Parts: sequence; structure tokens; C-alpha cells
Amino acid sequence: MAQKYRYGEMTWPEVREAAARKCVAIVPIATLEDHGSHLPIDTDLLLCATVCELAAARASDRTVVVPAINHGYSPHHLDFPGALTIGPHTLIDYGVDLCKSLAHHGFKRILIVNGHGSNTPFAEIIARLATVHTDALAASVNYWAAPGVRKTAEGLRESERIGGMNHACEFETSLYLALRPDLVQMERAVAELGHRPSKNYWTDLVAGDGPLAMMEHWSALSESGVMGDPTKASAQKGRALLESAVAGIVELVDELLARELRPRKDHH
Repeated sequence: MAQKYRYGEMTWPEVREAAARKCVAIVPIATLEDHGSHLPIDTDLLLCATVCELAAARASDRTVVVPAINHGYSPHHLDFPGALTIGPHTLIDYGVDLCKSLAHHGFKRILIVNGHGSNTPFAEIIARLATVHTDALAASVNYWAAPGVRKTAEGLRESERIGGMNHACEFETSLYLALRPDLVQMERAVAELGHRPSKNYWTDLVAGDGPLAMMEHWSALSESGVMGDPTKASAQKGRALLESAVAGIVELVDELLARELRPRKDHH
């Protein structure tokens, strides 16, 4: 019988057994927001949750995947219909409480996998607070920054290097085409690079960001909701990116499992 890895499908004795066999609990976190006129608003959620699901399936003997935190921090997208956002403290408290619950049940290693750029600082804070307030080790990663993904993406890139893979772009559109091509309206895809990079500010999922971090209202940056060039997307690219992301998350799972959990020492 195949090992269960979906947390929500387990009985409570199966949860107890999973925690006892040294599993990493994977927690996807994303949001719902505009992704141009060609992609559904669940883009961040579908891509992140699928990467986590496939990674957990591949490493089912040493992972469980928790149902995704669907809603994230997206107030800067509210000028476009569709965005659902929650407050930063709400998001942090929600994530920390979830991790505390997992730790209470015996999961000693937790990997928060983020699928929405503006969730990044909050995912990091959730992991830090969960580690401080429990006896578990929590870590966070953006799925597009998992080991190997950026190398794969740069090898496939046809869009502009700075900004071409950013939002509803070549990267995200390719992944969505690989997963649900029936929901992608490629005839409505447009290329738009409106983030106006400067000496110390630039942003790209794959090439990385400049030292100056900021986020303006999305409607001040983009007419279509796109940041990048989705016209260069393909399902073939998406399948390669998906495989790379899944393999990268599994690598991080194994790295967390190999890390020794040393006891803290109070030196007062």
C-alpha cells in the first residue's frame, strides 16, 4: 500500500505515525490575485501547491504536505478585480499557529514553500517565529528559488533578463500551460515591462532583485497586470521548470532531515 503523504487525508493515528517516522511537513502558502488577462487569479496558488504536492509524492516516505494557506498579502493588487488579501499580522499569526500545531503533533521539521513574491518576508518571519516558539526547526523558500530552478529557467529564457520573468510572465505562464492549458488564454497574453529598473532597483523571479526593495501599487506599474513576457511561454518550458522545482524541494526536504537538531543552551 502506497504511503500516504497528504496530511488532510490521514486519520489521526496516521498523523501520529508520520510524525514518529521523522517527516518534513511541507506547508504551501500563496495568494489569489490578478495575473494579466490570460491567466486565472489562482496562478500563485496552483503553481505552488502543485510543486509541493508532486515533491511530497516523490518523497512520500519522509514528507507530508499540508493543505495550502490560500490567501496572502496582496493589497497592492487591489486595483485589479480578483485579489483577495489578508493583513500582514493575520498572515503571520495564521502561519505561526499552523506551525505550532504541527510541532505539537510531533513534526520536528517544517518547510514553508511560498508561491507569491510579496509573501516572502512574512514566510521568513513565520519560519523564524515557529522555530523560536516550538521545539521544531522551520525554514522557508520561494519555490522558484529552490535548488536548480534558476539554472533551468535561465537556460530556457527567451524574455528580457531583468523583468521578463516576474509576474504572469514567461515563467508562470509556462508552468500554467504545463498544468492546465485549458484555462490559459494565450491569445490575450501581452508583454509588459513597467517596473522601471534603476541603479539599485530591479526585480526578476529568476535573475533576482537589486539591493533596493520596494513594492509600488501594481496599477502604477502595469496596465495589463503583467510584468514580463508571457508570449514567450510554452508547455514544454513549463514541464522542465516543474520538474526542476519538484526536484529542488525534495533536495531541501532531505537537507532539513539531515540537519542535526541541537538543544538550545541558556547561558544566564
